[in-house]
Amino acid sequence: MITKIVSKNFDIPNSHKLEVALENGRYSSIDKLFTMTPDEVTAEVTKSGLRGKGGGGAPCGPKWELMPPVDERPRYLIVNGDESEPGTFKDRQIFQYDPHLLIEGIICTCYAINAHHAYIYIRGEYKFFIDRVNEAIKEAYENRIIGDKIMDKYDFKLDITVHRGGGAYICGEKSALIESLEGKRGHPRLKPHGKECEWFFDNPATVNNVETIASVPNIVENGAQGYTKYGTEKSPGTMLFAISGPVNNPGVYEMEYGNKMIDFLNILGGGMKDGKKLKAIIPGGSSCPILTASEVEKAVLDYESMWDIGSTLGTGGMIVIDEDTSMVDVAKNIIEFYHHESCGQCTPCREGTGWIDKILRKILNGDASNEDLKTILDVCNTMNGKTICVFAPAVKDIISSIIKKFPDEFKTYLKN
Repeated sequence: MITKIVSKNFDIPNSHKLEVALENGRYSSIDKLFTMTPDEVTAEVTKSGLRGKGGGGAPCGPKWELMPPVDERPRYLIVNGDESEPGTFKDRQIFQYDPHLLIEGIICTCYAINAHHAYIYIRGEYKFFIDRVNEAIKEAYENRIIGDKIMDKYDFKLDITVHRGGGAYICGEKSALIESLEGKRGHPRLKPHGKECEWFFDNPATVNNVETIASVPNIVENGAQGYTKYGTEKSPGTMLFAISGPVNNPGVYEMEYGNKMIDFLNILGGGMKDGKKLKAIIPGGSSCPILTASEVEKAVLDYESMWDIGSTLGTGGMIVIDEDTSMVDVAKNIIEFYHHESCGQCTPCREGTGWIDKILRKILNGDASNEDLKTILDVCNTMNGKTICVFAPAVKDIISSIIKKFPDEFKTYLKN
């Protein structure tokens, strides 16, 4: 089941060091990169079907094409390494084990979009990983891989800066991330009516997830066909899937899209711990609609299949829940996080998360009635599609799906 593209060097000792990275294929795509035009690189990425791996799954190449024609304004690549979604811990694997792959991907991407400065935004709690990425960038500068020239021979200037976030979950949303990067409070921006690039200090910018950028060198070196031979027609390639909870082998495993979720759980995840029965899985980080054990049996790990079954692939971070875990406790645990992390800009989100948190506490205390359950679903409906970003709709998805799929567990707490 395992297919290693991004994670190919993860198990090699000292793979984060430049000397070892060079011995194991890092920066091997650069010579071919500079035989291509920027438009040809973008076209190849578009042809590969590479999709964003930070949760949304939007096609990567068409996103690059939104950059306006080159003019006197500086252009930027912003790499989203905020990774604050509970249950998601894949990007930090790249930071830890192969930061030079990320730098190689940044070189390829910046060349394609004609950007000469890249920012890597990493969540503030990732101190160890920030230090490791900074050390790799230092090695790259000292060996003239980046700087005034690429690999000390290609006339393309590139600087890379790591920006440490302040620990706000909302800064994983790309426009809030840019606000934070500009030195402002991390509030999401209103979205434009039409498709366009992002704007960093009113200059054009592209925002991509860490794993997305780390997938680019393989496409440059081996062509689109080297990537599309994995996965499915609409979800080509591979992804770093994470699994946590009461399983025998929690961790991060790279495999191609299109595998069955139950096989991933039983084979790579090693099955349920201590012989417990599976109750449910939250499939792609804590904001994705929950799947019952019977739905997990049918679920396939690609974007279209997950949408068809009523959930989303998200970041591929699977949270496993066993038979002994109360779904009311799960809902309360999740809403406490989202209540705390709501940026407060939009009233339905700011008040809705707090209201649901209060009602779930009331349910757990045995003071709630059936009307309170109905109120939670009404609040979820009010939160859906009525805010600037998708934070509130994501809260609605996970909370309402837990209540609708496990109603009896909630009713045992009700007074009536």
